[in-house]
Amino acid sequence: MATAESEDFAALLRELKDRSGRSYGVLAGKLHVSTSTLHRYCNGDAVPNEFAPIDRLARLCGATREESVELHRRWILADEARRRSRGAAAEAARPVARTEPEPKAAAPAAATGPAPEPEPATPEPEPAPEPEVVSVVTDVVTGVVTDAPAPRRPSRITKRTRLVLIGAAVVALAVPAVAVAALSGGSGDDGGPKSSAVADAEETGRTLPKGTLPKPPAPSPDASSASPSGSGSPSARTPSAPAPRKHAPPAADPLAVGVSSYQWDGPCGKFYLLDQKPGSVPKPPAPEESRPWAGLLGGVDGGHLTLQLTATGKTAESVVINAVHVRVVDRGAPLDWTAYSMGSGCGGSITPGFFDIDLDASQPRAKPVGGTQGEAKAPATDFPYKVSATDPQVLNLDVHTDAHDVTWYLEIDWSSGDRSGKIPVYDNGKPFHSSAIKGRPAYEYRLDTNVWERLTT
Repeated sequence: MATAESEDFAALLRELKDRSGRSYGVLAGKLHVSTSTLHRYCNGDAVPNEFAPIDRLARLCGATREESVELHRRWILADEARRRSRGAAAEAARPVARTEPEPKAAAPAAATGPAPEPEPATPEPEPAPEPEVVSVVTDVVTGVVTDAPAPRRPSRITKRTRLVLIGAAVVALAVPAVAVAALSGGSGDDGGPKSSAVADAEETGRTLPKGTLPKPPAPSPDASSASPSGSGSPSARTPSAPAPRKHAPPAADPLAVGVSSYQWDGPCGKFYLLDQKPGSVPKPPAPEESRPWAGLLGGVDGGHLTLQLTATGKTAESVVINAVHVRVVDRGAPLDWTAYSMGSGCGGSITPGFFDIDLDASQPRAKPVGGTQGEAKAPATDFPYKVSATDPQVLNLDVHTDAHDVTWYLEIDWSSGDRSGKIPVYDNGKPFHSSAIKGRPAYEYRLDTNVWERLTT
C-alpha cells in the first residue's frame, strides 16, 4: 500500500521520466531492471531498497543537482515509511497469538487454589504450609518427588499431598501462560514491567529456572522471581499497586537507523571472497543485486565495505547523533578464499558524513574524512548531527581490513532533550563479516568471453 512519502517520491520520478522523453522500456534496460519494476517505482507501488538505481535514473533523465538532492531526500523518507508500516503490521499481528490463551490458562489455577482446604479432620496448629507447597511445586516441576520430607501421619498427609500435587500441577501448567504474559506485557522497547528472571531469560535466550514462580503483572523492576524463598512469601504473591519505576526507558527510540546501501561509491573496487573455483561461480548480477548474489554463494565482504547508514527522526523533534561505535565480535587470520570483483565503472544527493573505520586497529573507531559528492569535494565533518522526520542524515562508512577476518557491528549514540540511548546496527540481524583480500587470487568477469579472468597485480 502506497504511503504519502512514496507518492511524493514517485511524483518526482514521473516528472523526471516524462521530461526525458524516453520510454519505460528504454530506461529499464539501461537500469538493468524490468519494465514492470520501473512502472511500480513511478506509480508509488514500490520503493527500491537502495538509492543507487534511482541515482542512475536521475542522471539518465538529466536531473539537476538540486533535483537529485530532493529525490534522495524523498527516497529516504519513503524508505523509512515503508519500514515503519512493516513494523506496525508485525506488531499488530503479534499479540493475537500470544495473549489469547492467557485467560483460559490462568482460570483453572484460581479455581483449584483452595482445593486442599476442605478436608481437615482435626484442627492443625500450624495452618500456613506455604513453604511446603513451594517445595512440592519445585519437586513437581523437576520430577523429584521422593526428596520431600517424610510425613508424620501417612494416612491423612498422603491424601493432602495428593491434593496439593494436583493443585501444583495446575499451577505448573499455568506458569508458561504467566511467563508469556510477562514477556508480551508491552512492546519490545517500552521497558514494561517484568520480573528480572523473565527479563534475563528473554535477553539471554535461557529458559526460566525450574521451580520459579512468576511475579504478578506489576512488580517492582528490581524484584527477582528466581528465589524460592522470596516467591514463597504471601506478600510476594499478592498483587499490589504498581510501584513507580526508576529510570524507566522511553517507549521507543525517537529515530530509526538503517543500512540504505552496501556500496555507496558504486561497484568499482568492490570484492567478495568466495570459497569456490572460478569455473563454478556464475556471472555477477547488476550492482544492486550483488550482495544477495554473494550471500547465496556463501560470500564474505572482501577488503573494503562501503556501508551507508540513514538516520531519520520519527517526529519533528530534533534528535542528536553523538557518535558511531564499532564493536568487534571476533578477529582472526584472513580467509584463504578467492576474491571476485563486482565490476568496474562508477556512478547528487544529500551531503553525507564520510568516515573511515580500520578494523585492524586495536580499538576501531569512526574517523571523519573528506569525500566526494558527485563531482564536488565534500569536507570532513564530525559528530554531532541533528536529524528529524523531515531532515534525515546519511553516514557513509568505509570499513576495511588488510590483515584479519573480522565479525563486527555498529552502535549509534543518540540524545534528545533529557533522553539518550544506543541503537545497534547489524547486517540483516547478524554481525557484519569482513576479511582481508591482500595476497589472495582475484578474478574479474569478462563480458566478452563470459569467463572469470584472473587479475594481475
